[in-house]
Amino acid sequence: MSKNFRQRLKSGETLLGTMVTLPTAATAEILADIGFDWLFLDAEHGSLEYSDIQGILQAVGDRVACVVRLPAATEVPIKKVLDLGAAGIIAPQVNTVDQAQDVVRYARYSPQGTRGVGLGRAHGYGMRFAEYLETANEQVAVLVQAEHIEAVENIESIVRVEGIDGIMLGPYDLSASLGKMGQLDDPAVVGAIERVFDACQSTGMPIGYFGVSADAVHPYLKKGYNLILAGVDTLHLGNAARDLLNELKPSPND
Repeated sequence: MSKNFRQRLKSGETLLGTMVTLPTAATAEILADIGFDWLFLDAEHGSLEYSDIQGILQAVGDRVACVVRLPAATEVPIKKVLDLGAAGIIAPQVNTVDQAQDVVRYARYSPQGTRGVGLGRAHGYGMRFAEYLETANEQVAVLVQAEHIEAVENIESIVRVEGIDGIMLGPYDLSASLGKMGQLDDPAVVGAIERVFDACQSTGMPIGYFGVSADAVHPYLKKGYNLILAGVDTLHLGNAARDLLNELKPSPND
């Protein structure tokens, strides 16, 4: 039997993904067919609603792991997204141990947590209810984002929270929390990123990084980050269309 997303993540396998923000299943289908290991469905900053997420999961959830960044690291979004059948969740702005413990608790069924029990797509709309309950705690991946200086200051404790499967580094928000928006080469930002990486390395915690291009993530891929998120669906479309148009325009010498 092939490994699921959580198993692949925890084994240290390098997983390459891209971000989905457009609320159309067709976009996700195109990206799934290209061969990404996982898709990052952005319900925090993007326009994705729960119905959009369900449509995407129905279209490609059986072909590629779909991990949803929640609109908030709270109980209701966690259980709603998991009941739709997401392979995992990424909780934003988790800055303390207490917050990390809450995310795990809301994502796991008793006795490991307090996830609410309902009938949703993940349970075959009730037809595979018992089967899903038996396997969900082992199969659902729970990740938290380290994207604020407070998270960095607590990272050595956060990575030791039982049930956290990975840390997703949020470099842009992290730089903003330091008063250095987008200055990813600033020594303070570099130092904060290094502290998160070192904490993950010391405990064997998987760590992820986001960049808008291959060039932006290559240094982190080489360093040993194993959950790579590169590019955004809108940028894929816009950049390819712009390049095509530029190729079609006559050169000044024509």
